[in-house]
Amino acid sequence: MSDNKVVRHYPHPAAGWGALKNVAFQLVNQRIPAKGVITLLSQNQPDGFDCPGCAWPDKEHTSTFEFCENGVKAVAAEATAKRVTPEFFAKHTVAELMEWSDFKLEDQGRLTNPMRYDSATDKYVPLEWDEAYAMIGRQLNTLSHADQAVFYTSGRASNEAAFLYQLFGREFGTNNFPDCSNMCHESTSVGLPEMVGIGKGSVTLEDFEHTDTLLLFGHNPATNHPRMLGELRECARRGAKIVSINPLRERGLEKFADPQSIVEMVTFGGTKISEIYVQPKLGGDLAFVKGMIKCLIEWDDQAIATGGKRIMDVDFLQQHTHGFDNFAADIRAESWEPILVESGVSREQIESVATIYANGERVIATWGMGITQHKHSVATIQMITNLMLLRGNIGKPGAGLCPMRGHSNVQGNRTIGIYEKPSNAFLDSLGTVYNFEPPRKHGHDVVSAIRGMLDGDVKVFISLGGNFSIATPDTDRTWQGLRNCDLTVQISTKLNRTNLVHGKDALILPCLGRTEVDMQASGAQGVTVEDSMSMVHISYGMNKPASPHLKSEPAIVAGIAHATLKNSKTPWLWYVEDYSRIRNDIERVLPDFAQYNERIKVPGGFRLPVPSYDRVWRTATGKAEFRVHAIPRDLPIHKAREQFGDKVFNLMTTRSHDQYNTTIYGLNDRYRGIFGERRVVFVNKEDLAEQGLKAGEYVDLVSVWQDGITRRADRFLLVEYDIPRGCLGGYYPETNNLVPLESVADISHTPTSKSVPVIMEPHRAAA
Repeated sequence: MSDNKVVRHYPHPAAGWGALKNVAFQLVNQRIPAKGVITLLSQNQPDGFDCPGCAWPDKEHTSTFEFCENGVKAVAAEATAKRVTPEFFAKHTVAELMEWSDFKLEDQGRLTNPMRYDSATDKYVPLEWDEAYAMIGRQLNTLSHADQAVFYTSGRASNEAAFLYQLFGREFGTNNFPDCSNMCHESTSVGLPEMVGIGKGSVTLEDFEHTDTLLLFGHNPATNHPRMLGELRECARRGAKIVSINPLRERGLEKFADPQSIVEMVTFGGTKISEIYVQPKLGGDLAFVKGMIKCLIEWDDQAIATGGKRIMDVDFLQQHTHGFDNFAADIRAESWEPILVESGVSREQIESVATIYANGERVIATWGMGITQHKHSVATIQMITNLMLLRGNIGKPGAGLCPMRGHSNVQGNRTIGIYEKPSNAFLDSLGTVYNFEPPRKHGHDVVSAIRGMLDGDVKVFISLGGNFSIATPDTDRTWQGLRNCDLTVQISTKLNRTNLVHGKDALILPCLGRTEVDMQASGAQGVTVEDSMSMVHISYGMNKPASPHLKSEPAIVAGIAHATLKNSKTPWLWYVEDYSRIRNDIERVLPDFAQYNERIKVPGGFRLPVPSYDRVWRTATGKAEFRVHAIPRDLPIHKAREQFGDKVFNLMTTRSHDQYNTTIYGLNDRYRGIFGERRVVFVNKEDLAEQGLKAGEYVDLVSVWQDGITRRADRFLLVEYDIPRGCLGGYYPETNNLVPLESVADISHTPTSKSVPVIMEPHRAAA
C-alpha cells in the first residue's frame, strides 16, 4: 500500500458529515441497519441502557440523541448480527486464529457458547456451564494459596458484577484485583487524595455551563469521549476561553461540527474550540504548568509590592489550604531554563496561557492519559492541582478538577471495591456484613500480576471482560506470562486476542452485553454504573440476547463462586434472582449508597459524595495540601539520550479514531488523515530530514531500556505530522511491545505508555 493511499489530508471539522457517514457504515457493516437505529434510540434514556463506551456523563438520560459516533461503534459491535459459534471454532485452530489481525478477530461477532481449549486439537470445543464452573472451582481449590489466583476486571463491568467479583475473591482469600485503572488513571487515584482528600474529579456536568475557562491537558475528546465536544462547543460559543495542551494537533480540539446543528451541517461549517493550542514535548506538562505558576506568583509578588490587585485567592489560601509558603518558595527559586527546556514551550506561550488562567474566574482543568502515563505522572497531576488551588478553582460553581476517565464504569469498579490495595475501613465493613475476615495483604496490580505469571507464582488468571493480552505493556513477556498459567478464564462478549493467548487450560465464558435484556427469576434486571463525575444510574438492555446460551456477568461470577466456595455463607445464586438484593448489600457495606434501589429510580440517578466539591478536605491537615515537585531531569528519555544521543525518540502510544481501548472497529483514523493502515508512526518534518528519512518509508522501532531485553515493533510507515521535535506517536496495541514492564510511573505503578524511548531503524524485510 503506497503512502498517498494511506495518508490523505482531512480538512473537515470533527464530527459533522464524516461522523454521520461512519455511523451509517457501522450499522450496515454489523448487518443491523434497522435494529441498530432502534437500539440507539434507547441509549442513555431513563428506561434504556448506558453507553458501553466512554465514561462521559449523560444529561440525566433525557436526550433522544445523546450518543456519538464512537458510542455508535460500541453499540453496533455489541448488537451485531455476526456470531462466533462452536462451528466457527471447529473450523479454526488457535494457531491459525493467532495470525488474524485484532480487527478481524473482533469483527467475527458475538460469542455464543462456553468453550474449553483442547490442546490435542489446538481448538476450542463447547462445554456446559456447570462443567465450566466446576473446572474453575477444582483448579482454584488445588492452589497452594489464594494469592496464586488473579482476578482482573475491565471497566465495562457493572457495579453489581464487580461487587460480587471482589467479594468472591476476598472470600477466596486474596486482594489480587488488578484492573484497567492500573493502566490508565491510577496516577490520578493516588495523586489527588493526599492533596484534596479524594481520588475523583470535583466537577459536575452543570459546571461546564458556568465555566469561563477550560484547560484541557493530554486528551483527545473527538475520539475518546466525543460527547464532551458538545459541551466544549457550547462553552466556546458563549465566550469561554479554551486552552488545549497536547503534543499532537488533534482535529477535535480545533474545530467541531455538531451533527444536531442544522446550520453547521448545511454550511459545512463548525465551531472553533481552542483559543490557544500548546504542544509541549512528551512529558513536558509538569514543567509547563510550573512555568505558568511561576508567572502567577511573580505577578502576585509585583501586585503586593505595588499595591495592585492580587492574583491569588488569598481568602481561599488562608481558609482552605496548607503548605503554600513552602510551595511558593520553591517556585520562586526555580529558574526558567529547565522550564523551557523540559516543557518544549516558549516563555511567551507559557505567559499567554498563564494570563488566560489569571483572568478566568471559574476554571476547569481536565486531563487524560497524556498526563497519567509518564514516570512523573503523579507529580504532574499534583502540579495541575497546585495551579487550581492558587485561585480557589476547586469547590465553586463552574470550576474544578476533571480527570477524563476511560471506560464507562471504570470509576464505579474502584468505588465498589475492585482495588488491590483496599482500605482497612472497607475491609472491616465487608467482613462485618459477610461474617468473615478479609485478607489484609495488598494484592497484585497489573504489572506485578504479569511478573507473578512470569515467575510462576500466579497459576490462575480470571478476566471479567477486557482484552488483557494486548491492553498491557511488554507484549511478548505478557504473552509468556499468560501461557505459563495453569488456567486462564475469559468472560467475554466477542472474540479477542486474549482468548487465544491462554494458559495450559483455558475457558471462554460468553456473557450478555449491556444492550441485551437480562432476564432472571424475578424478571428483567437492570445494572448500575458510575460515570466520571460520580453519577450512579441504572441501565436496562432492550435487545434479545445474541444467544440463548449467554449468561450475565453477575450470574457467571456467582456461578464460579458457588462452585468454588463450598462453605460460603453468601447466597450467591439467590443474589442472581434479583439484582436489587446485591444493591441492598452494597449499601450495607458502603454507606454512601444508602437507599440505593430507591435513588436509581430517579432519571439520571444520584451523585456519590465528593467532599472536595463542597470544599471539605479529607486530608491529614483537614485542608487542601500544596505539593512541591522538582522538574524531572532523570527520566528514561534523558538516560537513553545520554547513551545513544539524538537518534533516540520519545514515543507515545495512542488510539486511532476507529478504536476504543483495545477494540478495533476499523482501519481508519480520518481526523489524522490515515486510511486503511494502523502500522504508522507520526514524526516531525524536521526530524525526518535530520535522520535522513522520508515520509512514506518504513522503519522498525526498537525500545531502549537497561535490562538487555530486545523489544521490537517492525514495519511502520513514516507519516509527517505536527508533533514536537524528538517525539513520535504510534497506535497501540501495535506499539505496546515497546513499553518495558519495569517502566512505570512513580508511586502509581502505571505503565509509561506515553514516554517510551525508541530508536528508528530502516525496516528489515523478513528473510
